[in-house]
Amino acid sequence: MCRQVFGFRLAMIALATPSALLNAHPGLGARLVGAAVVVTFMTNYVLFRDWERFGPLLLRHPTLLAVDTLFGSLLLISAGPDTTLAYVSVCTPLLAGIVYSWRGAACFASLQSLILLLVHAATKNPDASLAESLLLPGLCVVTGALGSTLRGLLLRFGAATHALSAVQSRLAVTEAVAAERARLAREMHDSVAKTLHGVAFAAEALAATAGAENTDPARVRQQAELVARSARRAAAESRELLTDLRGRTGPDATDVLHELATRTSDFSTRTGPDATDVLHELATRTSDFSTRTGLPATYHPTGEPVAAPPELPPAVARQLLTIAAEAMENAHRHAAPTRVDVRAGVHGDLLRISVYDDGRGLPPGTTLERLRSEGHFGLLGMVERAAAVGARIHIGRGGHTRGTEVSLELRLAAALAREEAP
Repeated sequence: MCRQVFGFRLAMIALATPSALLNAHPGLGARLVGAAVVVTFMTNYVLFRDWERFGPLLLRHPTLLAVDTLFGSLLLISAGPDTTLAYVSVCTPLLAGIVYSWRGAACFASLQSLILLLVHAATKNPDASLAESLLLPGLCVVTGALGSTLRGLLLRFGAATHALSAVQSRLAVTEAVAAERARLAREMHDSVAKTLHGVAFAAEALAATAGAENTDPARVRQQAELVARSARRAAAESRELLTDLRGRTGPDATDVLHELATRTSDFSTRTGPDATDVLHELATRTSDFSTRTGLPATYHPTGEPVAAPPELPPAVARQLLTIAAEAMENAHRHAAPTRVDVRAGVHGDLLRISVYDDGRGLPPGTTLERLRSEGHFGLLGMVERAAAVGARIHIGRGGHTRGTEVSLELRLAAALAREEAP
């Protein structure tokens, strides 16, 4: 606002300068008017051009504006109150009201009104009436009040903007906390809870084998090793979640880097030497699932033959494999199927994965909102994971007459672009 006022003053001074120089007395008077033109014009130009730099100086020293007013009065006396310099005089109380509040507006409105009255008295224009003589001083009072009012409005607007920014920041923090809670709940459901559920099944099988009449020591040893491996895996997953929590809330950025290295190393350990070979890893997990649960699960490659497996970022591959593993676990726990068919392959630019079971299928009227309200978060986590990597997911019967099919589609180009994005 102050910059606009100074720009207007510059224009008015430039228009009135020829009249001031022509009406000045030769000699010393012309030099004084010329000096007043240079000082006033340059002062207004500097403040108009670099208000952010020189504006605080004007705020701290009101005498600078008073000096500018006195130099402007010299031009006003020389050019006369009928020129555009009268508008410069009226702008001074407006500027003082914006910068110095109502006290500055009252002071400079009084000073400028007095200068205008003295100029009218010095010109001794016989045609000027009393109303014309008091018009400009009255406008000074009005613009001073206007400047003070504008200052109050601008301060209130700034306070409202600051409050709005604070509210937006709190909302952003709330959304981030909610997203983090959902992520942790999804990770716990798909990792620790699922692993502990497997430990319970393995322990029950071990107890049944140990209590049989003809106990096979090799079978007991195999099931005991399975329980031990599952328990160690649950402990590792719990430690990973705790490391994730500490890394995200700790003040040291190196903790985040250490966490990233740990998580990448852990993913490589779990997925084999080639972490980007999603098809090979999916086939391995399907075989492991069948061995662990005793439920026939078969992997079928589909799509076009490829010379090399699709190159996927580790984070994207982990989400896809977790969705497929969760689909198989859901079928084993809830659907009572006789078999599970896993199909995956590359179709053009699309990576397609489907997990089908011939079990009882989803209950009628199943929705994500209903599952969330009933405390079932498996399907909800699968949908959230798919959305996180930009994949399309469909859960239902698909083209089958019974059972449930979880199908995924991911554009490989989009997955690589996600990897390259900072």
